[in-house]
Amino acid sequence: MPTPLRRDGDLSRRTFLLATGGITLTAALAACAPGSPSTSPTGTPTPSAWMPPTEPMAFPKGYTWGAATSSFQIEGALTADGRGPSVWDTFAALPGKIADRSTGDPAADQYHRYADDVALMSSLGLGAYRFSISWSRVLPTGAGDVNQAGLDYYRRLVDALVGAGIRPAITLFHWDLPQALQDAGGWATRDTAARFADYAAICFDALGDSEADWLTVNEPKTHAFVGHWYGTHAPGLRKADAAAAAVHHQLLAHGLAVQRFRDSGAPGRIGAALNLIPVIATEPDYPEAATFTDARENRLFLDPVLKGSYPDDAIGDRPGQLPADPAAFAALQQPGDLEVISAPCDLLAIQYYGVTGVDGIGNTVEVAPTSLASWQQIDPQGLYDLLVRLKDEYPAIPLIITENGIPDPTGDLTVDDPDRIEFLRAHLQQAARAIGDGVPLEGHYVWSLLDNFEWAEGYTQRWGIVAVDFETQERTPKKSAGFFSDVIAANAVARD
Repeated sequence: MPTPLRRDGDLSRRTFLLATGGITLTAALAACAPGSPSTSPTGTPTPSAWMPPTEPMAFPKGYTWGAATSSFQIEGALTADGRGPSVWDTFAALPGKIADRSTGDPAADQYHRYADDVALMSSLGLGAYRFSISWSRVLPTGAGDVNQAGLDYYRRLVDALVGAGIRPAITLFHWDLPQALQDAGGWATRDTAARFADYAAICFDALGDSEADWLTVNEPKTHAFVGHWYGTHAPGLRKADAAAAAVHHQLLAHGLAVQRFRDSGAPGRIGAALNLIPVIATEPDYPEAATFTDARENRLFLDPVLKGSYPDDAIGDRPGQLPADPAAFAALQQPGDLEVISAPCDLLAIQYYGVTGVDGIGNTVEVAPTSLASWQQIDPQGLYDLLVRLKDEYPAIPLIITENGIPDPTGDLTVDDPDRIEFLRAHLQQAARAIGDGVPLEGHYVWSLLDNFEWAEGYTQRWGIVAVDFETQERTPKKSAGFFSDVIAANAVARD
């Protein structure tokens, strides 16, 4: 069983920043950056163990540079050309669920503006673009007759990307379950996994000639926990047992989709996209809660996909565990399920946003600077720690960072984003460092290409490297887009 990280310097560094007035995120990132001093528990600066080299840090030849989005956050056109409603259409229409009372229409209107967006990607030098397919645009009720107009849209998008020399990275499920399937029980029921496999096969048949990277389910943890346990995402449930069921059935859906991909004979690669978070024990004499939190946040997803087993300490009534019934969770698992879930993948997609601290009784503790998204505790070294852990503790598999980013400090329209530049620089340096230490990392996608509909936050958070004026739909690259474009051109990240 892995021991949670203990980094006393991270705790005191936050206190030190606040005490010395370093409260801007740029200052905080500078304090977190490789080579900057950390602090001892008393706030005394101590030398960092690692510093980036003076010369730019190069990435391997053929390294993938991309940007990511998701269908409900950017497409708009929610009722166009036969699309059916998803759980997010329903959830966003409920009073009080979205911070600014907005919806996903028109969002960034990529459904109508994809050609211009592909040209913009090309101008930035992107080698790959990650997008998701709206399940209810292809199958309006989640099953049954195909909506050809929906498939045709994705065919046009894929053809435009390939024509521009940009590799498609296609996510099959990014939280927008067809409402009809939710009405039948959603991810709390096993049948949804079977319906997902059928949907995946349709997509492979229609788009599988593009040599894309395919991602089956995006962040099953977030959809299960935030949508079924916390209740602040669609479908808005607050039932830990439903969350546990959603974990298993999404992972089963992943494995079934991998089988269908192999059966299709499509070129390209396939894997899952997992959001992972290093857990830092803030009370080293009482590490058990942090160990349970790590099981819940990381091993509950990594172990079945890569090792073919669930950890026995992720679910239960101990501090840090998912408070569901372990016996009920075990009863969901039919013979052969874990063999399906652990079917060999071609890659593992990693979403990394930061770390979390956990005290001795399982409470979340702030151990690093936060962004406008209060859940995001920024620690670039956490990315290095995570990548090395994956190399050391799990079977060898190519890794790709498919989301990594930060929101602007406010929700105001801006193109001046120094915080994002420093965030990306620090994380890219740690990625390059990990590659140098033998981690099989093959690519990096920034989240996100465009400002978009940020789920329950609506349009109050802007995560794009390209600004979007939601009134006019005008796109303007931010300064971070220029920074990222320069990194791509050099295939290297400079020290500063």
